[in-house]
Amino acid sequence: MPFVTRQGCRIYYRLEGSAQKPLLVLVHALGTDHGLWDPQMPSLLRYFQVLRLDLRGHGASDAPAGEYSMAQLAEDVLAAVHRERFSYCGLSLGGMIGQWLGAHQAQRLERLVLANTSPRVADPGLFEQRRKIVLAEGLGAIEAGAMGRFFSPSGHAAADSIRATLLATDAAGYAGCCAAIRDMDHRPLLPRIAVPTLVIGGDADVSMPWAGHGDVLASQIPGARATRIPAAHLSNLERPSTFTNALLEFLLPDQPADRLEGGFAMRRTVLGDAHVDRSIAATNDFTREFQDLIARYAWGTIWTRPGLDARVRRLLVLATTASLGRWEEFRLHVRTGLAAELEPADLKEVLLQTAVYAGVPAANSGFHIAEEELARIFGAEGMQVN
Repeated sequence: MPFVTRQGCRIYYRLEGSAQKPLLVLVHALGTDHGLWDPQMPSLLRYFQVLRLDLRGHGASDAPAGEYSMAQLAEDVLAAVHRERFSYCGLSLGGMIGQWLGAHQAQRLERLVLANTSPRVADPGLFEQRRKIVLAEGLGAIEAGAMGRFFSPSGHAAADSIRATLLATDAAGYAGCCAAIRDMDHRPLLPRIAVPTLVIGGDADVSMPWAGHGDVLASQIPGARATRIPAAHLSNLERPSTFTNALLEFLLPDQPADRLEGGFAMRRTVLGDAHVDRSIAATNDFTREFQDLIARYAWGTIWTRPGLDARVRRLLVLATTASLGRWEEFRLHVRTGLAAELEPADLKEVLLQTAVYAGVPAANSGFHIAEEELARIFGAEGMQVN
């Protein structure tokens, strides 16, 4: 397991993705661990190398006895980062650490995301009380209250996993972090955060509601952007797609005003060089503007959006073109999809769905075309693939 040791404390970290991509550091909330970010990872790894870690006192990291400070936790994070420049996203306690980094290490940060967090908790005495209870009685004594803050009253599928992580957290480590939150007042630091910053708040967050917490960050950090999500404290779990989309729209470079070049690149990725080269060769004065429109808007504007990956977009195109009987486009995307990440089982599921919602005749035609393409690729003997 990968660890970095600082001040005699081993900090567990997990580094995933290509080193050729920019680095994104994710830091979790109090009472959770690096697994908090699991729903975001498939999307983030398309664009970033991602470093997740367990703060001291959490997960697989050591839990020294005593009170911690926010500066100490931030220095732990920096000890695990082996690149000079990185972007950072932290939720709750992770966002508090992010504020410290933004004020003291701005030269290393590309972009900063502060989610469901605060520069100063409303009643620091509550964290002193929680610290004492946990040390005396264990995490079970605060479980109900913590879970009630983490999620909306309707609950969430991840609640059992988060509860298990909370109860497995070392009491001394949890208490040490409570002390760091108790003593924190980052309000004087906010004007010093000279980093492009996004503040994310949860409309149902009773732990750190927007008023008095997120709104202070958004108004006091120069140039900060803000977005609010209909979720409780762990907004990345309760609304994973909404959270991830907000994150990517902020972190990724702005799209150029002219999306033609990016559109052609995406078109080549999805449909292959041979198809695009044929289309370009066949373009003339009559069709040139139409080809530019397709490249600029279909490929450069929609297909390049980070909210859905290319595989999902392929499946949507197949379902739509089959439903509408656009069989030339359907065949093209069957052929190019099978040459990329789609499998015969994917085609079967799309066409069964089409049969239910668009009619058996549409699915029947789709199955015939899919069988022809499978036979072309695998041969008659190899196309019976489940």
